[in-house]
Amino acid sequence: MCLALHTPKMTLENGSPPKLPVQQLTILAVARFSEPLALTSVFPYLPEMMESFGVDKDDVAWWAGVTSAVFSLAQSACAVAWGRASDRFGRKPIIVIGLLNALFTFIIWGMATSLPMAIFVRALQGGASGNVGIIRTMVAEIVPEKELQPQAFSLMPLVWSIGSVFGPAFGGFFANPVRQFPGIFGDSVFFKRFPFALPNFVLACFFAISVSTAILFLKETLETKRHSRDWGRVLGKRLLHFVGLQKHHHHHHKHQNGDDETGALLYQVNSHASGNYAPGDELKPITPSPPTWREVFLPQTKLTLLCYTFLALHSVSYDQVLQVFLHYPVQVPDETNTSLPFKFSGGFGLNSGRIGAIFAIYGVACGLIQFLLFPPLCHRLGVLNCFKACSLAFPIVYFITPYTALLASQEARFASLMCIMIVKAASVIVGFPCVTILFTNSAPNLRILGTLNGFATSFSGLGRAFGPAATGAAFTWGVGHGYVITPWWLLSFIAALGAVPVWWIVEGDGPRRPNDDSSSSEDGEVTEVDEDAPGGSTHCGLPVVREEVEFEGTGAPLLAKSPSRAANSQIGYSAISPRA
Repeated sequence: MCLALHTPKMTLENGSPPKLPVQQLTILAVARFSEPLALTSVFPYLPEMMESFGVDKDDVAWWAGVTSAVFSLAQSACAVAWGRASDRFGRKPIIVIGLLNALFTFIIWGMATSLPMAIFVRALQGGASGNVGIIRTMVAEIVPEKELQPQAFSLMPLVWSIGSVFGPAFGGFFANPVRQFPGIFGDSVFFKRFPFALPNFVLACFFAISVSTAILFLKETLETKRHSRDWGRVLGKRLLHFVGLQKHHHHHHKHQNGDDETGALLYQVNSHASGNYAPGDELKPITPSPPTWREVFLPQTKLTLLCYTFLALHSVSYDQVLQVFLHYPVQVPDETNTSLPFKFSGGFGLNSGRIGAIFAIYGVACGLIQFLLFPPLCHRLGVLNCFKACSLAFPIVYFITPYTALLASQEARFASLMCIMIVKAASVIVGFPCVTILFTNSAPNLRILGTLNGFATSFSGLGRAFGPAATGAAFTWGVGHGYVITPWWLLSFIAALGAVPVWWIVEGDGPRRPNDDSSSSEDGEVTEVDEDAPGGSTHCGLPVVREEVEFEGTGAPLLAKSPSRAANSQIGYSAISPRA
């Protein structure tokens, strides 16, 4: 028998709705998990780390912002190159490279002993951190159905939320172990010299798990690399078989249109004017040309890219300056230092452990909102309306945050701060997946998605670089002059400015697949492959080439022109497979 593969549609052969490729999304989430874990683990101890370098307390916010800005600038400078590399060499190898870089550079970061060294390491981390855009591209490639996008695109923010629970907890708990656990580490010369190394050693274990998972189990999604031999997955399957978690299958392979994890790699028949396949015709893989600037930057794409950049700028800046605000000493208001509603100063005066606990609670709230609120809210109101509501909430949240420090009791300060942070969490958790879906659906086809997400990472990196640096400088100026509201009102103005272009966004239909233009394909046609055919025999009148035709994980499939469609169509294809 032959396996005829045609244009995927929104319903399967039996009319049932499409389903999420849960297995690959889970593997992608495991590969992604360590990055938010590591990035948020820095929040609780970053102010103390700056002070350990000899930075003055009033300048901590500035230099904390600079370290974040350096990371984002380096990421912005290299993101497009990583996106184009993923379009050429595949998504998986670039993700693995990014994870390996993060593993080693975070260990070095924990052992930084000076401000220049810390800044240099942050630049290395950012320069090789292109995974955010590439992972979004992979999600778009394995989940093309619009009705499944809210669930699929909310998964990575959910992973971020879970990571942001454990990250600050690790950072705050393990930072400066000589002081926090004198009975265990009190005599350690190493941790006295490197007080912030332990949390990064712990996180290196999680990076090792992410790297291993990606190498052994993550499937390539780039159309032209999908069926290349993947030695990592071959080893992964053998390991699963060795431990008894997977059995060898010798029965028929099936390709279902509803599961994009196993698609066909299109090959072109170099035939003559008739367009019909004949034995001996040369089969060549279709190599897509690099996308042009006009293809990448469509009007709606530019609009959603602008909104995404603003969102990244002010949301990351808020988290950055909030940790400094929480660490800054409490100021008792009096006639000399306070003149409401504008002039007042002071923070919460918390150490790294308590800041870590607050951000852990914040992460839990994000996870609950992501799991319980976002999917039904998005389905009920729509992606664009949800994003508009979030855009209106941000300026209000930023405007009122500094006034929590004026409340008399500690309990009231914490209660008001947590309420504000939960509202901000809801806005971020709903806003980011929504703008990502809008951005993805503004793309004309999947061929440009890697490059497009590279530009998204680059532009958002510029926002994340400018935002923390600007708010850090504003905080330093503000507390020096008695106006702690300065960075918060600056963020409120930026968020209000970023909300304006949201009202011109029009939701697109989503990117087309390379074979979506097939005019004669049949919906849901699935035919099984007879794998017991001897090498050199024919099926459906076409030759079977055992040396070249294998299924994913073992080799590349050979796709030939289907003779049954030669009379009607120039783009019908059939996959022919020998015995596995």
